[in-house]
Amino acid sequence: MTEHQYIIVDDPVENVRRITLNRPQKRNALSNALRGELFAALEAADRDDRVSVMLLRGAGPCFSAGYDLGSNNSEDQPFYTAGGLGNWPRHVVEGCFRIWDLAKPVIAQVHGHCLAGGSELAAACDLVYVADDALIGYPAVRSISPPDNQFHPWLMGMRRAMELMLTGDSMSGSEAATCGFANRSFPSDILEARVLDMAARVAKIPSDLQQINKRAVHRQMEAMGMRQGIRAGAELQALAMSTETTRNFVAQLRGQGVTAALTNRDSSFGDGRTARTSSD
Repeated sequence: MTEHQYIIVDDPVENVRRITLNRPQKRNALSNALRGELFAALEAADRDDRVSVMLLRGAGPCFSAGYDLGSNNSEDQPFYTAGGLGNWPRHVVEGCFRIWDLAKPVIAQVHGHCLAGGSELAAACDLVYVADDALIGYPAVRSISPPDNQFHPWLMGMRRAMELMLTGDSMSGSEAATCGFANRSFPSDILEARVLDMAARVAKIPSDLQQINKRAVHRQMEAMGMRQGIRAGAELQALAMSTETTRNFVAQLRGQGVTAALTNRDSSFGDGRTARTSSD
């Protein structure tokens, strides 16, 4: 297989291609370089007759803490998106739909933190299985904007989505399964085994039929307006970037660095980097 710098690709069981985000020292922050390798690997697997299912997970202590705030996301984007206002949220949404539109099913295996862009990536997958103690959320609503990929109301309904959007709080893996973000949650020590079991089960159905099964569900969601709604959400994300709050936070990121800015953002909420443990 092709050598990669930011992902690991393997075939853990027959007909299953696994892609591991491999920037553990950066909590698998989604730089454009990593995203480029990820999309290329997914699309290569979609063309590979030996592959029936793709599996996406993260190396190290978490799935992904989100987009790489230390890099310029307008540079070296892995595929072309028209420039101008809202380029980045439109680019993110187009990336999520690239996963949505693959012929073969994609499964997300989520442990640890799954935040901001990491939660958007997981939400774009066809099946999502999470560790009971995973932490899933979009804390960027506190300081920057709503999600680029506005999946929350579609997956979880208006009330739960509104609570998450108005607080930036995270939910546990167990809560994520209960409210519809994930299919199921498992204890972290058996998550991988259970996900591989499910991937092998999905892979039993031939791909020529399975791609139609997958699209049958998607077409119903599209008929209800999901694709158009998410695209509209991208425009609202772009609008949020012009607010005084967002401009001030971006200035903090540049002046104080990512760690200090995020710590300051979450300090009054007592979570994220400022969460207290029972040993404190």
